[in-house]
Amino acid sequence: MRRSCSSYKLHLPSSFPSPYHALAAQKIILYIIYINEHWRELNLVKLMHSVTAIMKHCSSSLVLLFCFLFFFIVVNTFGTNVTYDSRSLIIDGKRKLFISAAIHYPRSVPAMWPGLIQTAKEGGCDVIESYVFWNGHEPSPNNYYFEDRYDLVKFVKIVKRAGMHMILRIGPFVAAEWYYGGVPVWLHYVPGTVFRTNNEPFKKHMQRFTTYVVNLMKKEKLFASQGGPIILAQASLIENEYGNYEQYYGDGGKPYTLWAANMAVSQNIGVPWIMCQQDNAPDPVINACNSFYCDHFEPNSPNKPKIWTENWPGWFKTFGASDPHRPAEDIAFAVARFFEKGGSVHNYYMYHGGTNFGRTSGGPFITTSYDYEAPIDEYGLPRLPKWGHLKELHNTIKSVEHVLLNNEPTLQSLGPLQEADVFDDPSGECVAFLANLDDVNDKTVVFRNVLYHVPAWSVSILIDCKNDVYNSAKVRAQTTVVEMLPENLQPSLLPPNEDLKGLKWDIFKEKAGIHGVADFMKKGFMDHINITKFSTDYLWYTTRFVVNEDEEILKKGNQTTLLIKSKGHAIHAFVNQILAASVSGNGTIWAFESEFPITVKPGENEIALLSMTVGITNAGAYYEWIGAGPTSVKINGLKNGTLDLSSHIWTYKIGLQGEHLRIYKPESLDAVSWEQTSDPPKNQPLTWYKTILDPPTGDEPVGLDMIHMGKGLAWLNGQEIGRYYLVKSSANDCVSECNYRGKFSPDKCRTGCGEPTQRWYHVPRSWFKPTGNILEKGGDPTQIRFSKRKVTGICANVAENYPYADLELRDKEENRNDEKATLHLRCPSNTSISAVKFASFGTPSGTCGSFRQGSCHDPNSALVVEKACLNKNECKIGLTEQYFRKGLCPGAVKKLAVETEEMMIRRPAPEDPPMIETIRLGAIAMVRVIKFLTQ
Repeated sequence: MRRSCSSYKLHLPSSFPSPYHALAAQKIILYIIYINEHWRELNLVKLMHSVTAIMKHCSSSLVLLFCFLFFFIVVNTFGTNVTYDSRSLIIDGKRKLFISAAIHYPRSVPAMWPGLIQTAKEGGCDVIESYVFWNGHEPSPNNYYFEDRYDLVKFVKIVKRAGMHMILRIGPFVAAEWYYGGVPVWLHYVPGTVFRTNNEPFKKHMQRFTTYVVNLMKKEKLFASQGGPIILAQASLIENEYGNYEQYYGDGGKPYTLWAANMAVSQNIGVPWIMCQQDNAPDPVINACNSFYCDHFEPNSPNKPKIWTENWPGWFKTFGASDPHRPAEDIAFAVARFFEKGGSVHNYYMYHGGTNFGRTSGGPFITTSYDYEAPIDEYGLPRLPKWGHLKELHNTIKSVEHVLLNNEPTLQSLGPLQEADVFDDPSGECVAFLANLDDVNDKTVVFRNVLYHVPAWSVSILIDCKNDVYNSAKVRAQTTVVEMLPENLQPSLLPPNEDLKGLKWDIFKEKAGIHGVADFMKKGFMDHINITKFSTDYLWYTTRFVVNEDEEILKKGNQTTLLIKSKGHAIHAFVNQILAASVSGNGTIWAFESEFPITVKPGENEIALLSMTVGITNAGAYYEWIGAGPTSVKINGLKNGTLDLSSHIWTYKIGLQGEHLRIYKPESLDAVSWEQTSDPPKNQPLTWYKTILDPPTGDEPVGLDMIHMGKGLAWLNGQEIGRYYLVKSSANDCVSECNYRGKFSPDKCRTGCGEPTQRWYHVPRSWFKPTGNILEKGGDPTQIRFSKRKVTGICANVAENYPYADLELRDKEENRNDEKATLHLRCPSNTSISAVKFASFGTPSGTCGSFRQGSCHDPNSALVVEKACLNKNECKIGLTEQYFRKGLCPGAVKKLAVETEEMMIRRPAPEDPPMIETIRLGAIAMVRVIKFLTQ
C-alpha cells in the first residue's frame, strides 16, 4: 500500500535533548523512510522538493548528523554515478582501475556460475564481462527466452552477490565464434534485410532487442545507476569490431555506425557505452581496443580513457587443427605494458571459455570445446601457472591504483630497446615499470643508480621505484598436472532384477535418404542453409539415374566414380543405401571437391547425399549470405561420357527421422521401436544407440571420452552436449617448446599435431538426473567412457633472483631487500601432497613432467621438500641457506624445481552411505539414459 510521508509514525525516546531536536529528527527520519521506499517513483522535481524540506530542519549539529545519514542512504539507494575522463572511469567521483574477466553465461551452466565468478575474483579480477546472445534469447520473432543457461538476470545477480562489477555487452552482433555471430537466423529471412548496415529492417529488430534487454536490466535494477553491478563503460557494448568491416558496406557503413551509437545513448542506462575497434565512434561513446597487444592504442578523443575490451589469453580451436597456446609470460607482458602506458580498463577475452553446447558453435568447424586456453579451463579449474601468474600481476597493479591513475608517467630511456615509465605522486609514492622490448636478449639496466635484471620481452614493476616485486617473465606460480581419469560406464541398477554384468544398448536404424514424406522436389541444388534455416545440421538431397545394361562398367565389377563439389561443410554419400564415402572441408577451407569410386547396378540407381553443417559463419562482411551444400554432382566412366546430375530433379528432406521424432528427449523415448542388444553394431551409419547408466563417482568435473566415435551430436537427459567429430590435426605445424619472447600470433605455439582435435566433451555434473539420453553418430559406442578431470600433481620452478612473492607482507614491512624468493605449493581443497617425484636446488632444467638435475645440485633437496610439504595441503620453502647448502654453485643463479606426484583425497567420514551404495540398497534410483546414432 502506498503511503504519504505524514502517514508514518515514529516514537523517539523521551530523553531526547529537546522537543525541537526531537521534532526535527522525527521529520528527517520520516522523509528518509519515505524517499527510501518511493524514490523510484519520484521525478527530479519531487526529489529536490523532498531534499529541501529536510534541509529546513538542518540547523543544529545533532540534526546535521541526521542529514549526513540521509545523504549517505540516498547515495546508496540511488546507486552509483559512472562517468569518465581522459584517464579512467570515474565511480562516484573517484578514478578506478578495473581488471575484467569474460565469462559467457550460455557457455557454462547455472550450477557452475558461482564457482567461476568466485575463481575469477580470487584471481584478482573485480569485473565480470559477458556478451548477450541475441539468437539464444529470441529464437523466433518476439519469442524471448531467458531461462536455464540463458538466465541472464540470474547470472548478473550472482555477480552482484560476489561483490563484483559487470560489463554487459549487449551486442546485438557479437561474433565470438558463436553461430551466426549471435544474430537470429530468422532475421536473414525477413524480406529486405541486410545485416550490420544502414538497413531499416535490421535496425528495427536490433533496436527492439536492445531495448528489451535494457528494460529487463532496468526492471531488475541491475545498472549501476540503480544500485546494480553493471557499472563500467563496457556495461553495454553496441556493435562489435564493426570498424574492421565498415568499408565493405559502402555508403551504408558510417550512417549505421552513427545510428547505432545514438540508439545506444538514447537508452539512458546511466553508464557510458563503448564500441570496439571503431575509430570513428562518436561522442560520448568510447572506442576501445581488441588485440593481443593494446599498449600503443589511443582513443579517438583526448577526453576518453584507454580501454582494452579483448585481450586474448589463448585462441579458439577448429576441428582438424592443432592446439594454439599463448604463454603466461607473454600475456603478463602485454597486460603490464597496457597499464604502463596509461590503460585503466582491461578485459580478458576469455577468462573462462567454456563449452559450445549443442549447435551453438560458429566458424564453421569451431570445436564444441571453447576452452580458449583461458585462465580458468573449460571444466572450471584454474589453469596454472597462467591463472596464478596473472593473479600476482593483478594484485601488484591494484596495489598502486591511486598512483597510476592520478599521475602522468615520465618516460626514461634505459637502452636501445629498454625503457622506464615512472609515476611520481606528490605524496612521495612512486611506481616504475622497467620494460625490455628486446625479444632475444636479457638485459641488466640501471635505474636510479641501481642494477636490475630484466629478461627479454618482459616488464618489471617496482611499486616503490626501488623493489622489484613482479616481472612478467619470471613465473613463480605453480603448475598443476591435470588428467582425465577414465571410468567405465556403469549400468543403472533399475529395475532391481536387471542383469548387471554389462551395459545394455537399444538401437534404432534410420534409412538413408528420404524418410516419410519429402519436403519438396527441385531441379538442381538449393542452398543447404536457406532450406534448413539452421533448424538442423542435416539435409538430404536424393536423385535417381539409370545405368544401361550394356555399360562396360557392369562387366568390370560395376564400379565407376562419383565427383562431388560442395560449398561445405561435409557430405555422406550413399549409393543404393550403401555408404560410399564421407568427405568434408575444414576450418580453413570450407568448400571441397572429391572423387571416389561407387558401385552401381543395371537399371535404376539412387544417390542420397546427407549434407551436414558444422556450425555456421559468425563474422565477416555480408557473412549471412555465405551458404553450404553441394553445387555439382557428376558420374564419370560411363560410355556416353560424364553424367552430370547437377541439373536433375532432386528430392529434399530436412533433418533426420530421429530428429523429427525428438527421440533425444526423455519424453519421446517411445517414439520409435528400439532393438535391445549387449553387443551393438559398430561403425554403422545412421544408427541410434540408447542405454541407461549411473553417474560417474565422485564430484570432479566430467568429460565424455569419444576417442572411438565418428561424427555427430550427443545428449544427456535431453541436454545438448554438442557436436563431436573425430578428426586428427595436421602433423607439421607444432613446436616442441614454446618461446614466449616476441609478438604472439595464433600459429606461433601449437601442439597436438597428429592427435584428435577434441577427444573429451564436457558433461556438466548438474545434468545427471534420473532420466536421460545421449545421442551421437558413428563409431563404437562400447568404447565410450566418462573421464573425471582431476588435479593429480603440482610443480613449481623458482629462481633466487625472482621477485619476492608475498606482496602483502612486503607492504607491512619497510625493508625487504634481503628477502629471498619463495617456492609455494598449494593443493586443491581436501587434498594433500602424497609424494615428491622430483626436487632439485641448484641448476635444474626442463619443465613440469620433464625436470632434470643440472651440474649443480644439493643432494638434500628432496629431504627438504618432503619435510616441508609431504602430507600437507600447502607449503612454502624459501630459497635460503636455512634450507639449502651454503656456498653451493658460486656465481650461478640457483633454482628450486619441484614436482609432486598424485594428490591424495582427504575424505571425512560420511554421515550417509555413498550414493552408489545407497543406490545398491534400492533407496534412491539415479538413472541415466544414453542414446547413440551412427551415421
